[in-house]
Order: sequence, then C-alpha cells, then structure tokens
Amino acid sequence: MRHCSVQVRGLLTRHELDRYNALMDVGSYLESQERYDLAYTIQQEVDLLILPAIERLKEKSRARDRATAEYLESLRPDEEEDDN
Repeated sequence: MRHCSVQVRGLLTRHELDRYNALMDVGSYLESQERYDLAYTIQQEVDLLILPAIERLKEKSRARDRATAEYLESLRPDEEEDDN
C-alpha cells in the first residue's frame, strides 16, 4: 500500500484520517495474505479519499504564492523612490 505524504495527511479531517488509517490497515492485511487484487481496490479507495486534502494543500500553496506576490509588489514603490 502506498501512503500519502505527511503534508496531505496533515490536512485530512478527523473523519478522513480515521477512514484512511482503517483502509491502510485493511490493505496491509490483504497484502500480507497476498490478495493483491483486493489490495488494489483498497488503494484506489485511498486515492479517492485523499483528493480533497490534496486540493486543500494546493490552495494553501496558491495562497502563499499570492501573499508572496503581494509582498514583493509592496516593495516596488520603495525601490522606485530609491532610484530617484
């Protein structure tokens, strides 16, 4: 079973995290029993479960990029005054 990143896991809601952990337990058990066909189905479910957290991570990144751009833009008038 493939785990998601720590960043994504940190953005899962409590309900999503509980479900994620349960699915990973089931998937690990199925792999230990060499039932890879069923473990694949569980992995697909995990992949669907983490999609909202991935979107939340992307939005945090976009917000950080916007804040950085605004900060850099706020420095521009100061630079122009220094040039004059």
